[in-house]
Amino acid sequence: MSISQHKDDFRQRTKKFASVVIRFYCSLPKGRTEIQVLGKQLLRSGTSVAANYREASRARSDAEFVSKCDQCAQEADESLLWLELLRDDCGVRSESMEVLCRETDELIAIFVTMSKKVKARMKAES
Repeated sequence: MSISQHKDDFRQRTKKFASVVIRFYCSLPKGRTEIQVLGKQLLRSGTSVAANYREASRARSDAEFVSKCDQCAQEADESLLWLELLRDDCGVRSESMEVLCRETDELIAIFVTMSKKVKARMKAES
């Protein structure tokens, strides 16, 4: 599989993640203010992962790519925080939440790995 195909596949994966976050937010109970506040935070950070990866995939330099990948990892980690708070402090539990938590963990690991690899290559080239 080519680098371009991997990039396209990962763009689709992050877009799917954003879609799942949106659907999860829409399924949250509307009557509890704290759940809606945390849900909106999750909505913002979760959709930001896909937007930032789109920017990373069009980076003009390795440094820009690393910066955007690091931002993706930060937004995904923030998303995980909101999910944990919804689960642990608000009692929101569902299969979709568990799936979302697992995917968030995987995305964080992928972004960190991509960033480290490019940083190592940049260091070796300098």
